[in-house]
Amino acid sequence: MLKQYKLKNYKFTLILFVVILNILGIMLIGSASPSDQKKQLFGMVSGLVIMFVISLIDYSFILKFSWLIYLMGIVMLVLVFVAGDGAKGAQRWFEIGGFRFQPSELAKVLLILFFAYFFMKHEEKINTFGVVVGSIVLVAVPLGLIMAQPNLSMTIIITLIFCFILFAAGLSYKVVVGVLATCVPSGLILLVLIIQDKFPLIRPYQLGRIMGWLYPDEYPDIAYQQQNSIMAIGSGQLWGKGLNNTDPTSVKNGKFILEPQNDFIFAVAGEELGFIGTAVIIILLLFITLECIFIARKAKDMAGYLICCGVAAMIGFQSFVNIGVASGLLPNTGVTLPFVSYGLTSLWSLYMGIGFVLNVGLQPKKY
Repeated sequence: MLKQYKLKNYKFTLILFVVILNILGIMLIGSASPSDQKKQLFGMVSGLVIMFVISLIDYSFILKFSWLIYLMGIVMLVLVFVAGDGAKGAQRWFEIGGFRFQPSELAKVLLILFFAYFFMKHEEKINTFGVVVGSIVLVAVPLGLIMAQPNLSMTIIITLIFCFILFAAGLSYKVVVGVLATCVPSGLILLVLIIQDKFPLIRPYQLGRIMGWLYPDEYPDIAYQQQNSIMAIGSGQLWGKGLNNTDPTSVKNGKFILEPQNDFIFAVAGEELGFIGTAVIIILLLFITLECIFIARKAKDMAGYLICCGVAAMIGFQSFVNIGVASGLLPNTGVTLPFVSYGLTSLWSLYMGIGFVLNVGLQPKKY
């Protein structure tokens, strides 16, 4: 389980990027919601401990329990319907000692581990009908449970992560092109059906968010938060208004964005740190994602390679969706900005992912 690792293979650069970004996030949370700052600081310290411990455990040993890991994720997602805590019409959390634990956040990491093992075991048959369909069935079970919470944003993120892992595992370009040729027009048709309220699986509040995004002037009550976020980002100009400012015209101080420490933390960054601050955040997220991919290229086996690709996809897609929502590029949806937004489960899950990437880096392939 534990090996004699070489210190030179420990990716301190990746840790440095993560810590700087997390500290920046804690500062922004302190400005947006002072009462949550200490909790996030605790999340960072405990997350670093989790990351360090996981980084020293051979991922190959953990992957021996891949099916148990998969079942554990399913059980957690089922239990949330039985003993979970509901809020705002959703059943997504467990209340544990004053902290809210969201199983779907942990499920992201568990599924990355499972499919890294699954595709490694079927590496030679990755383009066969049985493996592709089998993997889709396996991911459909947790996705269905998460969708039922309901949590459409998490469902989309996990779907994107799965697709990226499948592609990284060696899925044929012919299959990819064929899927895209089918999905792109299907997606456009689906969007038309959603707008016309003829798609039965979409919930009223989800339809409202899409309509508010497309037609903000016609749905001001729905679009106001996203529109205020766009104004906040623009109002920061180059250097921003400064952290913890008392400017009465501030979107944050005026409470024009609900819970800005979570999904709209990027709006707080834009307003208080300006273009420079938001650029630093984006660059750090890009560096963390690229560092995971660089480590993947030197992994000793397919499983390690896919773990790093999965974590890179998790951080990259979440960042794109969160920033896209805050800037009006995408419809409003509840996705945290990695290492920046408030949320202990999300933060711990991210540190777990980085821990596994670090362990892959400690076991590079021998040339």
